[in-house]
Amino acid sequence: MTICHYFRRMAENNLWANDRLYRAVLVLDQEAFEAERTSFFPSIKATLNHILLVDLYYLDMLRQGGEGRLILQSWTDIHDPVALFDAQSSCDRDYLTVCNALQEDDVSRLVATDRGSAGQVMERTGDLLMHVFLHDVHHRGQVHAMLSGTSVAPPQLDEYFLDFDLERRRAEVLRLGLETSKEVDR
Repeated sequence: MTICHYFRRMAENNLWANDRLYRAVLVLDQEAFEAERTSFFPSIKATLNHILLVDLYYLDMLRQGGEGRLILQSWTDIHDPVALFDAQSSCDRDYLTVCNALQEDDVSRLVATDRGSAGQVMERTGDLLMHVFLHDVHHRGQVHAMLSGTSVAPPQLDEYFLDFDLERRRAEVLRLGLETSKEVDR
């Protein structure tokens, strides 16, 4: 498995895990979606908005879009869970596009990151991608735990890559248009 294939698989997993999590969240009523809960962010809504905001911030830097911290400063939380799901799905597809286009040399390519008063900090593309995917896993785990305090069972999110589990996930993987072969290099 090459590093580029690894990042593609992480982007696929991110799309799949977010899709699975949101399908559980969308069963909640608005009150449960916004209810105060114990976690780093005070609600499922706040945590999911944070995930999307950070994803958009880093996507802009990976694409060298030039918005940087303006994305953070102009952010308005999305209150409708369906609209939030749609925005996250679109962002996840954008990450998949970025990762599908990665070449070996791109992983170590330096990109400027807007760190506000700290200025522009150069970071490796691969490090930014790792940060985003780990950040999303971390906060998805918090939403997963918060779902335990609702009437909706948290979905299983940890078996996407294993051949053993593929048959149970095949319909989701195909619906999302993700890779299902055992091919490790494209």
